[in-house]
Amino acid sequence: MERDIADYAKDGRLTEPSDGKRYEWQKMIDAVKASGRPLTDEEAGQYRVK
Repeated sequence: MERDIADYAKDGRLTEPSDGKRYEWQKMIDAVKASGRPLTDEEAGQYRVK
């Protein structure tokens, strides 16, 4: 019998709750496209809204 994710889901969320951090997403997306790889945590921190 094949199992579905719905068998394990406790509610409708597909991701973890927000940690409250905010980022300049468009700038991050542009940086990823330019570099051709995911950003490191340190690089992503440069785009955090303070």
